Amino acid sequence: QLVESGGGLAQAGGSLRLSCAASGRTFSMSAVGWFRQAPGKEREFVSAVSWTGGSTYYADSVKGRFTISRAKGKNMVYLQMNSLKPEDTAVYYCAVDSSDASTWYGSRGHDMDYWGKGTQVTVSS
Repeated sequence: QLVESGGGLAQAGGSLRLSCAASGRTFSMSAVGWFRQAPGKEREFVSAVSWTGGSTYYADSVKGRFTISRAKGKNMVYLQMNSLKPEDTAVYYCAVDSSDASTWYGSRGHDMDYWGKGTQVTVSS
């Protein structure tokens, strides 16, 4: 089970930190990442981290602004979002999959092993 938290309302240029908590063995030797879906748009890849935590991947639209990390020894993954823009407004979903995190770039997240229910992020201009 995956549970996201940390979403909310922020002003453009502001920051939010999303958290994804897993219960059980959900994170064991799995890549973890984030996708988002804005109203009327398809789900899109945001960021992913390898199961070791040593490799991270970002969509071009968030590179340099968002940072993904996973807490060692804990089933927690974070997405620090800085310099937020109104176009970052979306529901953000945490996902876990046994595939290599490098393959998540540009994907829609089909066939992921686990999904959270999502957390709303709204950025006002």
